Amino acid sequence: MTYGQNRVYKKIEVIGISKVGIEQAIENALLKAHETLEKVSWFEVEEVRGHVTEEGKVGEYQVLLKVAFELK
Repeated sequence: MTYGQNRVYKKIEVIGISKVGIEQAIENALLKAHETLEKVSWFEVEEVRGHVTEEGKVGEYQVLLKVAFELK
């Protein structure tokens, strides 16, 4: 990707969820953002949380991301 001058970005929040792990939750969120938005450029992890099962184990991982994309 070539970066020029005078770029403007918008940043939105998305939440990725996975039963596998934090990295997979991030990948899930980024893949969906990429499918939905044009020119997704970068992300920030804001929060990591999860659901605990009745057995006291991790049921799912939830990762709040801020995703930035370039405006046309």
